Amino acid sequence: MAKILILYKSKYGATKKYVDMLSAEFPCDIYELKSYKGNDFSQYDWIIFAGGIYASGISGLNTLRKNYRNIPHKKMIIFCVGASPFDEKTFEEVKAQNLKEDLKDVPIFYGRGAWDESKMTWTDRTLCKMLQKAVAKKDSDACEPWMKALLCASGQSCDWTDKKYLLPLLNYIKAGI
Repeated sequence: MAKILILYKSKYGATKKYVDMLSAEFPCDIYELKSYKGNDFSQYDWIIFAGGIYASGISGLNTLRKNYRNIPHKKMIIFCVGASPFDEKTFEEVKAQNLKEDLKDVPIFYGRGAWDESKMTWTDRTLCKMLQKAVAKKDSDACEPWMKALLCASGQSCDWTDKKYLLPLLNYIKAGI
């Protein structure tokens, strides 16, 4: 059987929930990105990186990029988690911003995460409130799906994590094993 490593960075817990769901599907080694000191990827056939999306950037991706030359022969997948519902246009923008040069051919998948202002840092909560105020001034017909979701989530505690978001990634792995 293929040996799988999952590296992840989870700020508020949704990414970790997806990692736990993945680990229930197949045997794998799991490390939070900050605790993986080995940098020895030679024992793994697959490397899955999971991180949240914040301001269109995938959290922890720079660490993956720094180590990429040690793992180019491996099968790699990126799973990103965001609070917005999936939107093809927005997802393509996230891919273009994050998967440049060396990572441009790495398959990427998306799962909807969670929103809970009570768990956010003061900085994140303040930035979100500022963004919500700016978006609220727009004509609702001109709002992108993520903007509408941001306005709807304001003041709410929402958890959209669902195994259904992992199905494309699981099918991809099963096809490659």
